[in-house]
Amino acid sequence: MIRVEQLSFAYPDGRQALKAVSFTVQAGETVGLIGPNGAGKSTLLLHLNGLRGLPRRAGRIEIGNLSVDTPNLPEIRRRVGLLFQDPDDQLFSPSVGEDVAFGPQQLRLPRAEVEQRVRAALADVELAGFEARVPQHLSLGEKRRVCLAGVLACQPQVLLFDEPTANFDPRGRREFIALCRRLPVTKLIASHDLEMILALCSRVLVLDGGVLVASGGARHLLGDETLMLAHGLERPHSLLHAHPHAFLPGAGGGG
Repeated sequence: MIRVEQLSFAYPDGRQALKAVSFTVQAGETVGLIGPNGAGKSTLLLHLNGLRGLPRRAGRIEIGNLSVDTPNLPEIRRRVGLLFQDPDDQLFSPSVGEDVAFGPQQLRLPRAEVEQRVRAALADVELAGFEARVPQHLSLGEKRRVCLAGVLACQPQVLLFDEPTANFDPRGRREFIALCRRLPVTKLIASHDLEMILALCSRVLVLDGGVLVASGGARHLLGDETLMLAHGLERPHSLLHAHPHAFLPGAGGGG
């Protein structure tokens, strides 16, 4: 579902953000993207639906059988939904219903179908009946779920999450994990919350300094204390008594 080949990207100031990154994600797979601050995780996510990178990008990105290039961007952005770390960057309408409806409206869908998708998406995130609520008056967890509903209403094939549990209380975090498990689409989750990554992801990619330094099974890599410490991370508490394993160096392929 996601294929990235030798992806490199430098910002206008010359800072190299991504360096020859290659990996694949299979349809239906949930993969974690981990690494220290400044590793390039958010930059990588923004490349996957063309919000960043063109035309300075080197390498190739495909979603399904479609390359992420300028002529294909409308279809790519229908296939790939991105949830930003700060929901206030994503919410802009005066009501929840209007916000969730925005994406389907851009697809030129009939009004009745837009309304049906809004109701279904809000039900999926357990916010049924919130159509008239004001987004700015919601809790952080509710705001994030409204953002997710807006993405789900477009019926994407791929979901990209950027630090989805940041600043959540324990209940909000548990609710997000349960909700994410129910979503039957391909997911790539960038996060410092390694316990959440362990709970949701079969496989992880470790990014540091714009380089993909490891790819492999989630328990295998997250349990490798040497690897974690070398890249500014820590073994999840639930794996503290597990035996460390060797990791798979270099760019990895599909699971």
